[in-house]
Amino acid sequence: MASVSVYDMKGKEVGTIELADSVFGVEINEHLVHMAVVQQLANNRQGTQKAKTRSEVSGGGRKPWRQKGTGHGRQRSIRAPQWTGGGVVFAPVPRDYSFKINRKEKRAALKSALSDKVANTKLIVVDKLEFEEAKTKAFADMLKALKVEGKSLVVLPEVDENVIRSARNIPSVQTTQVSTLSVYDVVNNGTLVVTKDAALKIQEVYA
Repeated sequence: MASVSVYDMKGKEVGTIELADSVFGVEINEHLVHMAVVQQLANNRQGTQKAKTRSEVSGGGRKPWRQKGTGHGRQRSIRAPQWTGGGVVFAPVPRDYSFKINRKEKRAALKSALSDKVANTKLIVVDKLEFEEAKTKAFADMLKALKVEGKSLVVLPEVDENVIRSARNIPSVQTTQVSTLSVYDVVNNGTLVVTKDAALKIQEVYA
């Protein structure tokens, strides 16, 4: 088991926590991580793109000029793809980009992403996050005390409106809960800030 320091909101070390190797110390599988990220991005695509083919563009019913003797190349319709205002060749149509990966693969990918954060000391465990009111400055001061720089993901055991509202005006900070934790969110953010309860809950769910 990896032993990780636990800090309070002022950046002071207040203890340690043992993180299970079955979740935070697995061998990193880059292929599964990549597949899980691609799947989430693909599933988020709307797929509403559309262009018209030559059969859908209006006009062009009459042959623009006779077949022979004009000096022009032969043409059937002014709505053919080579004409301005013509149809699009192999035009994109609305489609569903989503695909599925196995549940075990998705869990293994998340474990790999979490293990990578621990291996690179990019995981910070906080004793607890409590704000009496939603205040961005208080949240920013906490990040400064924890020496968090760049993009960060704050993982909570459950929804806490004061924490979420305090963090939402900071562009580089994203908040989530253990129940909605995804591989993409972990990979897309440099530092992972996890409450002690959230870390224990992650171990309970994924161990």
